[in-house]
Amino acid sequence: MSNNIESLQTENRVFAPSAEFSAKAHVKSLEEYDALHKRSVEDPDAWWSEQAENLFWQKKWDTVLDWSDAPFAKWFDGGKINASENCLDRHVRDGKGDQVAIHWVGEPGDKRDITFSELLADTCRFANALKARGIKEGDRVLIYMPMVPEAAVAMLACARIGAVHSVVFGGFSATSIKDRLEDSEATAVITADGGWRRGGVVPLKANVDEALDAYEGVETVFVLKRCDNEVTMTEGRDVWWHDEVDGVSDDCPAEGFDAEHPLFILYTSGSTGKPKGILHTTGGYLTGTASTFKYIFDYKADDVYWCTADVGWITGHSYIVYGPMANGATQVMYEGAPNFPDWDRFWQIVQDYKVSIFYTAPTAIRAFIKAGDHHVEKYDLSSLRVLGTVGEPINPEAWMWYRDKIGGGRCPIVDTWWQTETGCIMISPLPGATPTKPGTATRPFLGIDAAILDESGNECGPNEGGKLVIRKPWPSMLRTIYKDPARFKETYWGEYEGIYLAGDGARTDDDGNFWIVGRLDDVLNVSGHRLGTAEVESALVSHAAVAESAVVGRPHDVKGQAVVAFVTLKEGVEPTDELSKELRNHVGTEIGAIAKPDEVVFAPRLPKTRSGKIMRRLLKDIVAGSELKGDTTTLEDHEVVAQLQEQFQKVFKG
Repeated sequence: MSNNIESLQTENRVFAPSAEFSAKAHVKSLEEYDALHKRSVEDPDAWWSEQAENLFWQKKWDTVLDWSDAPFAKWFDGGKINASENCLDRHVRDGKGDQVAIHWVGEPGDKRDITFSELLADTCRFANALKARGIKEGDRVLIYMPMVPEAAVAMLACARIGAVHSVVFGGFSATSIKDRLEDSEATAVITADGGWRRGGVVPLKANVDEALDAYEGVETVFVLKRCDNEVTMTEGRDVWWHDEVDGVSDDCPAEGFDAEHPLFILYTSGSTGKPKGILHTTGGYLTGTASTFKYIFDYKADDVYWCTADVGWITGHSYIVYGPMANGATQVMYEGAPNFPDWDRFWQIVQDYKVSIFYTAPTAIRAFIKAGDHHVEKYDLSSLRVLGTVGEPINPEAWMWYRDKIGGGRCPIVDTWWQTETGCIMISPLPGATPTKPGTATRPFLGIDAAILDESGNECGPNEGGKLVIRKPWPSMLRTIYKDPARFKETYWGEYEGIYLAGDGARTDDDGNFWIVGRLDDVLNVSGHRLGTAEVESALVSHAAVAESAVVGRPHDVKGQAVVAFVTLKEGVEPTDELSKELRNHVGTEIGAIAKPDEVVFAPRLPKTRSGKIMRRLLKDIVAGSELKGDTTTLEDHEVVAQLQEQFQKVFKG
């Protein structure tokens, strides 16, 4: 039989954009999208050149794309550009200096509004402070910060002087910091005494100190005072942020760097082995993030935008710092957890700041569903006009709740597919043009040639599962894995000649919409059938009793793999043997008997990172009865693993 991934799920609900929304949108109809997309993939140089023209270049490029040394691309080669200038100076020059850039909300309730002029001055002062400490073009600087405006200032200050930033998510451990310091050979660290999280202080400076006990290459540690927790300052190395910028000039001219000058390294941690340092450069990355932000969120000058991600992830880089700021957007930044002090925190902020574009993760949406609608219903969310999702495929029932409860049935949802490696969104609806279906990211963005291929490299037909690929280079693509070009070629370009392999299984439906069915390494092999975990999880969550699920395979003598479903129930629903049987049959009805879980494990909670991603590899270890492998330091709640091991043993032995 075929090695292709099978896709058995169907979804027939379709929601067209309202005529009123479409009339004002950047792209107004599916016909307009189709014509633009055709033109953009037939002549990508012309399309991406048009997008790059929306940025400020100190010197225009000589060539749009040099692909002669594929897969090592050069975009806008010969051009000179400064990312910080594009995010700050040009808006101030255009008379937007008094416009709020960031409405910031701290977890304890403190607030600041920062204008573009103020953000520019803060960035210039800090850039001068970096230079005063000997940090120069090409140096690597590790940033380990809470969600405060200074995190964006640190990134933009590095970009301003040509230093390469490497942001580490504030939930990572000292070991993770050390690994990233060693690989990047960073000479400076920017951190804070601590950050607030669910009423407690995350000891950021202490984690940096522990990492620096094992790495000696750092000459300066800048420490922002945020929580006033006690910290140890090492003389000659550690300096307070406020001391370093006190009395420093806010004039720091933005030097133009080559379009291919490295902007940042962002590490993705695999389940085992060395973290991969994904390297992005300046001109192409900025072109991709700025254009996708404008079109996919249908951004207008009077919008208030809020992406709930952390700057430590690619979503925070692309859709908190560079994409929105290159467009001169006013945005909300929030420091803390979505459920502190209660589950209504997000909706209070949406109401307070009249947020019009809201971008969050499916795992957060499912958590809100589990917490109950009453947290939402007391707030006025009528300012919202576009909703977005990011991070993983969203199951149709969560999509419907998001549309109805948060969007009031009137807001288009842009379900976005992309990766750290792609730099910007690759597949997504355009909210004024694309008819949406719950659970699909719909169509490729303009200029993106996405396809689904079988093992032999042939394009799959509708409803045939295969491997998601991008067939032509795009500006914001990763340039390499830092210091490991061989791994870069093998990982992303080794399967099909000159074609980027995303690592996700997918299918298209009869309308040409792309459905992501799970990571290729999460595919279940059941009795010769290859099933995507995302579809089974989606079927489970469509049951009225289920808030969230995670599906993994365990070794099985007869079938190859047995399907194990970890299920979190909605508030007030009791786990019973009868419900377990009902859920198995429900999956059989929704997808087919082949996908019915062999075991259903009721889990009060699932193992998640602090950013909300389910750590499925831990669940795989649990069901295989093996030791937990890989880094578990980002696990939000360490007790949950022991509970799940106990629960699985009960179910399995039963």
